[in-house]
Amino acid sequence: MTEPPEQAPQQPTPPPHGAPPPPPPGYPAPSYGQYPGGYPPAPPQPYAGYMPPPTGPRNGLGVTALVIAIVALLSSFSVVGGVILGIVAVVIGFAGRGRVKRGEANNGGVALAGVILGFLAIIVGLAFIAVWVGVFKEVGATDYIDCLQKAGQDQQQVQQCADEFKQSVENKFSVTLTPTP
Repeated sequence: MTEPPEQAPQQPTPPPHGAPPPPPPGYPAPSYGQYPGGYPPAPPQPYAGYMPPPTGPRNGLGVTALVIAIVALLSSFSVVGGVILGIVAVVIGFAGRGRVKRGEANNGGVALAGVILGFLAIIVGLAFIAVWVGVFKEVGATDYIDCLQKAGQDQQQVQQCADEFKQSVENKFSVTLTPTP
């Protein structure tokens, strides 16, 4: 007897152009007549005119203005801290108030407090300028600066100016200034 010749296994034919690929093994074959083109329809879109849920208020500027104004008040003795940070607090506070007026934020009182405390920090910082100028003159610092300018690069003269300034401060305030080791 003769045996029939062995045939090579048949490769599946690729799907026609435009048709979806066959499902992986173990999955049911889709019913191609069920949907046009073999794919299900796209999911429904949201209703026309539907507004997305509103976002939360943007209160960051008001809070930032208040925090900077408090720091400005605490550092107003340094003049730069009070005046510069006070100006920053006022500007940011007004920006926060603008957000409240546009309805983007709801912390108008906090922003207003930042503006008011910022102005107060500016005023206190400017007042400290007068205090520091008075202290500067009281201890004889203007004489010390004049002495340093006359001394130029002469280190012996510079040291003499420093000693005279130290003696002036000790006499004026009845204290003894000792250098720390």
